[in-house]
Order: sequence, then C-alpha cells, then structure tokens
Amino acid sequence: MQSLTQLIRLIDLSKTYGSGQNNFQALRSINLTIGKGEFIALMGPSGSGKSTTMNILGCLDTQTSGSYEFQGVRVESLTSNERALLRRNFLGFIFQGFNLLARTSAIENVELPLIYRGDKKKSRSKEAASALEKVGLLKWKNHKPNELSGGQQQRVAIARAIVTNPSVLLADEPTGNLDSKTSLEIMNLLKSLNRDLGITIVMVTHEPEMAEHASRIIKFMDGEILTEKT
Repeated sequence: MQSLTQLIRLIDLSKTYGSGQNNFQALRSINLTIGKGEFIALMGPSGSGKSTTMNILGCLDTQTSGSYEFQGVRVESLTSNERALLRRNFLGFIFQGFNLLARTSAIENVELPLIYRGDKKKSRSKEAASALEKVGLLKWKNHKPNELSGGQQQRVAIARAIVTNPSVLLADEPTGNLDSKTSLEIMNLLKSLNRDLGITIVMVTHEPEMAEHASRIIKFMDGEILTEKT
C-alpha cells in the first residue's frame, strides 16, 4: 500500500439521513485511503454503511461532514457540473442488474457513455468495439441483451464501464445475479482489468468468496470500519 499513489482519501466522513429523533447516522467518521491500482472489497450487513460509502465515492450522494478527496481535489468543493464531469471522465459503474437497454445491441449499449460525452460516431464505434474485445465479447457485438447469457450481459456492462478509460470502477454486487461458475469468470475478468489496465476497483459484495479476489477487504458495521484485511 505504501508504494501506491494515493487516489482517494476519505477524512472523518460522516453521513446522516433525516433530522431530530428520526435521524439515522449511516456513516460515522470514516477514514479510508485507496491507492491507485488497488482492488478493494467493501463488505458488511445491510445498513452497515458500505453502500452509502459507494454512493459518495460515485458522486451519487454527498456526506454530511468530513471530506472526500479524489486525486487531491476536495469533491465537496466542486460544483454540480464539475461533479458530473468527474463521474463521466474518471468513474465507471457496474451494477448487479446489468442495467442494459433491452432493445439495443451490445455495441450500442457500450457506446452510451461516449454519446453522453459528445464523441463522434466513428470514434464511438471504434472505442466500443475495443472495450468489447477486452471483455471477450466482440463477436457478440450485434446481439441484444435477451440474446445473451447473464454472464455475457455483465461483460457488456463491464465493457460499457471501461469504454471511457476510467481511473476507478465502482462495482455494486457485480456477481449478485450470477451462478458460481459465471461469478468466478467475472471476478477473473475484473482482476485482469485491474492488473493489465491498472484500473482501481472498489467493489461492494455480500459474498466472502468473491471478496477474497480483492487485494484488500474493508468490513463495515453500524456505519464504521470494523476491520481491514490484506
């Protein structure tokens, strides 16, 4: 960890929902540093704070107090437009439910982030094909989601997440809808992207056997970091 360049730093990060007697403290003074190129697994029971942490890292939510630094920049000081640019240019998202457009081909699904970014069609097609090749699905580029297996759909979703060359992949239960064999294939793919492309991965999972693929496991309990395992 000491040899890695600091990418993300959470400093005394807290998050409270509601107010008065009805408030709920989802995070309590979290301190966490993530180095460039790490593969981190966040674990813990429902309500432990891991998903809230993931949402803050993804700029989908904001903390009540404390600081979130990304490459040395305090994210809370950014405007909403700047936060959107951070999401678009530096972060990739992988979801349990794949979140693919049903009537759209694999390559068109992968192109979506590039459309939002304003890239031209020719470059979009080239980058999307390259991303599909990295996940081993270029031959299926014209298939729609209902013509693909669950594992193939997740590969398309991963290609969509990496097509913008993000610094960080945020994976929320990426194997939650897959069988054990396919889950292992997806974890091996994520490890190869981490190893070969140097993408930092932060993954939320309930499955200990999936978490073991990460280089560091952070366990949450009642809004606090309970243990760290490397």
